[in-house]
Amino acid sequence: MYKSVIRPLLFKFYAEDVHHFVRFCLWLFFKIPGSKYVAKQIFVVQDKRLEREVFGLKFSNPVGIAAGFDKDATMFNELSYLGFGHIEIGTVTPKAQSGNPKPRLFRLPKDKALINRMGFNNGGVLAAADNLRNRKTKAVIGGNLGKNTLTPNKEAVDDYVAVFEGLYGVVDYFVVNVSCPNISDLHELQDQEYLEAILNAVMEKNKTKPKQKPILLKVSPDLNNAQLDEVITVIKKTKIHGVIAANTSVSREGLKTDQEKVKAIANGGLSGKPLNKRSTEVIKYLTEKSNGAFPIIAVGGIFTAEDAIDKLNAGASLVQVYTGFIYEGPFLAKRINKEILSRM
Repeated sequence: MYKSVIRPLLFKFYAEDVHHFVRFCLWLFFKIPGSKYVAKQIFVVQDKRLEREVFGLKFSNPVGIAAGFDKDATMFNELSYLGFGHIEIGTVTPKAQSGNPKPRLFRLPKDKALINRMGFNNGGVLAAADNLRNRKTKAVIGGNLGKNTLTPNKEAVDDYVAVFEGLYGVVDYFVVNVSCPNISDLHELQDQEYLEAILNAVMEKNKTKPKQKPILLKVSPDLNNAQLDEVITVIKKTKIHGVIAANTSVSREGLKTDQEKVKAIANGGLSGKPLNKRSTEVIKYLTEKSNGAFPIIAVGGIFTAEDAIDKLNAGASLVQVYTGFIYEGPFLAKRINKEILSRM
C-alpha cells in the first residue's frame, strides 16, 4: 500500500514539505491512546539475537536512522516506535541557522535517490538538547556534530567542541561530520591536519567528563584509497571509537535520471541506491586495511534486507537508513531485522 498508494501521492509534493508533513503525522498518531502499543505490534521485531554491543553501547537491533532525517531531535521517540534500534539526530550546529535557499531537496525516482543541499539547517544545540530531554525511548541516540556555515575553518574546532558540550548529557554517542558536501569549504576539514585537530579537541573534552562517550567520524564515499588510508591513520592517532561510512556524494556517474534535470538541480549531496556499491566498497576497504580495528556503521543505498546484510558481511557492525526509508516505507527496519533472524 505504501509504494502503490501513499508514496505516489506524497511524491506529488515538494520533498521538504512532505518531510514536515510526515513529522506532523507521526506526532499526531502517537498522541492517540494505545498507538504506541499498536506500533510495537506492527513494526517492532523483538529478539535477543538481534541485540548488538558496539563501542560499549547496547543496541536492541542493528538498524538505525541516519542523521539528516531528524535534524532537530523532534521525531526520535516516534521513530523508535517504528522498530529502529538507534536514531542519529542532527547535524547540529552551535547556533541556529536556516541553511541554504529553497528548493534544496530533490527526488530522483528513476534512480531511487535524493539530492540535497540543505546546508545544516537546524535550530541550534540548545534547542536540540531541550528536545532530547523529552526522551521516552530506550533506543540509542547519536548526535551528529557540525559547524556553523559562517564559522571559518580555522575556528571550526570551537564549534565541534561546543556542540559536543551541549549534547553530552542527552545523547549516547557522537559523530563528527566534516564530509557533508553542502557546506562551503567543509571538505577542507577532511585534510589530515584539520581532522586531527578537531578529533583531538573533542576527545580531550570527552576525557574531562565523568563517563567518556563514543566518538565516531563520518567519511565521504568520494575518498580514494589513499585518503581512506589517512582516515585509518587518523583514527589510530586520535583513538576515536569508530566510523560511519558513508556520507552523501558529489558524484553523478551512472544516473538514469535525465541529465538535463540533474544539471538543473546543480550542487548537492547524492544519497540513495546509487551509493550502495561504493558504500560497501568503503566499508570493506576500511575493515580489511585496519584489520577490523574499529566498528563501522554502514549507511548508503540500503533499500532491502539484502542490502543491509551485504554491509554487515563487508564488516559493518550496524546499519542506518535514510533515503531507503523514504522510498521503501515504514516497514523497512522490520524487514531487515526479520531477514537477519532468518539467516541465523
